[in-house]
Formats: sequence, C-alpha cells, structure tokens
Amino acid sequence: MGDEQKFGWCFIGTGKLAGIVAKEIIASGRHKIVSVYTRRRESGEIFCEDYGGTYYESAAEAITAKGVDGVYVVTPHRSHYEYARAALLNDKPVLCEKAFTVNYKDAKELIDIARERKVYIAEAMWTWFSPVGLQVKKWLDNGEFGAVKDCLVDCRTNAQDYAPRVTDPAAAGGALLDMGVYATYYLYKLFGRPDSVTCTGDVRSGIDWSEEILFNYADGRTFKALASVNDEGADANMKLIGDKASINLPHLHYASHAEFIDSDNVRKEFDGNGSYINEFDIVASEIREGLVESRFVTHEDTLTIMSILDECRRQIGLKYDFE
Repeated sequence: MGDEQKFGWCFIGTGKLAGIVAKEIIASGRHKIVSVYTRRRESGEIFCEDYGGTYYESAAEAITAKGVDGVYVVTPHRSHYEYARAALLNDKPVLCEKAFTVNYKDAKELIDIARERKVYIAEAMWTWFSPVGLQVKKWLDNGEFGAVKDCLVDCRTNAQDYAPRVTDPAAAGGALLDMGVYATYYLYKLFGRPDSVTCTGDVRSGIDWSEEILFNYADGRTFKALASVNDEGADANMKLIGDKASINLPHLHYASHAEFIDSDNVRKEFDGNGSYINEFDIVASEIREGLVESRFVTHEDTLTIMSILDECRRQIGLKYDFE
C-alpha cells in the first residue's frame, strides 16, 4: 500500500498505550501517524522519532494538520472530553479510548455534537471490534449455550505499575473506569442493559480500588462483574455456564482464542487476532465509508455503559475532586 493510501492518524497522547498501539498499526502497513500532540514536548518528539508524524505545540494544530483522517484520543480519562470535543468541532472523526469520558453528561455532550455536525466518533473498546468477543456473542445469540445459568466477568488485576494515571485521582484513576468498563461492557453486550445494578466497592485515597457489580434483570437473572487494580496474580477472564455448553475465556478483553465445551464434552475452538489492529482497521473503513457511528460499538453502547458506571460510582460514593 502506498503512503498516500494509508489512513492518517493524529495521536493525542503519547503514553504507554499510545506506544503499543502505534507499533501495531504502523507494522500493519495500512496506517500512518501524521501528527502528534502531548503536553510534554520531549515525549512528543521522542514518540515521533519512534513512530513517525510531526509534533505540534497545540492539540488544535495537530488535529487540523494536513493529512489527518482521524484523531485518536489516548490520554488519561479526565481529558478525553476536552480533546474529543476539539476534534469534533474541527469536523475530524474521533476514536476515543475507554472509558469514553469520566461521566454520562460529558459522553452525551460529545455524541450530541457528533450527531449535530455529522462527524464520526467511536469508543475504542477493542474487545467488541475483535473476532473472539464477537464469536462468543454469536454463540450466545444462536442459543448454543442454551439457558445461561451463570456468568462471571472477572476483571481483577494488578495495574498499579502500568501507568501513574491508574491510581491518580486527578486523572480519574481507579478500577471502575480502567477495568470495570471492560467487565460491564462484556455483560451488557452479551445480555443487554440490566434493569438495575448493585455495586459495592473499596474507595480510598480518592479512587476506587475494587468493585463487585451485579447486573439484575427483571426475569430474575443476575450476573456478576468484578474489577480491581490491586490484585496480585489476577488476570481478566470470563466464565459462562449454560445448560447446553460452557466457556472459560482467559484475557477476555484481548482474547485470541476461545474454547467452547458442550454438555457432551465436545470442544469447539475459535481463534482470532486479539490485538488493537481490528478496531483501527474497522474504524478507518467506517470513516472512509462516511459513517458517523460505528456498527460495532454504537453511541447507545457508550451511553448505556457510561450511565451504568455513573450509577456504580453513586452507590459507592466515588466523586473526583475536580468534578
């Protein structure tokens, strides 16, 4: 693919995740980084040396740079709204990292702006752009699990050393917006919006360290989601048990392999790329198609999850000082 055919990205943010993503999408040969902005000039210039693009002194300059087809917002949660809004007001399509914003109000404002200006925006919930997540949902929707008896989405992990933002209240850190968003998204995508949620959590030093979230449905079903950022040795996984089959899915948010076991102990396996490239390929294609909303992670999906996270925060008494 010639350079002029590659999808041109503006990266807002140059932290650990930005580097991981940049390496993957550049290696694909289908994407390029055109412009970069971060508040730390040195970090921005190093990022450009590693992955390409030009560092700009302001977000506005980076967003409007020649050759930018889409803006990827990969900053701490607190600033997602600011940069996504700036891109939308410049009529630039946006892929915004999860959690989409700090709260429902900010998410709704962004989506309202996108709809009014007819500009694409999507939440970078990579799990639901990936083959394995979509296959698990397909098995469920096709009735291959039968009546679901239990489902546990366990997103407990030790993320304290991943990046400073994870435990920084000034950056809207904590378990819910970092790992709980995966857990709630998984239950929601599989079973739909719950009729109510029940949340308990450990809130200390301005952030939430862990949660237990119950999705309650009017038909009596209840499914559990767990999240934490300080559990040594834990890793995200999903267990679903039905009367016809069951599944145990390690690394649910970036799974590349799923093993489905029916009641006769017959195994059905599925493999798929669990990397970030799925969402970038799909989002680039949707933007070029002229869509203003993703088919994979819709505006309704994002707003539903943000409302659930808001309710969880209300129940555990989590409010950031900057709000």
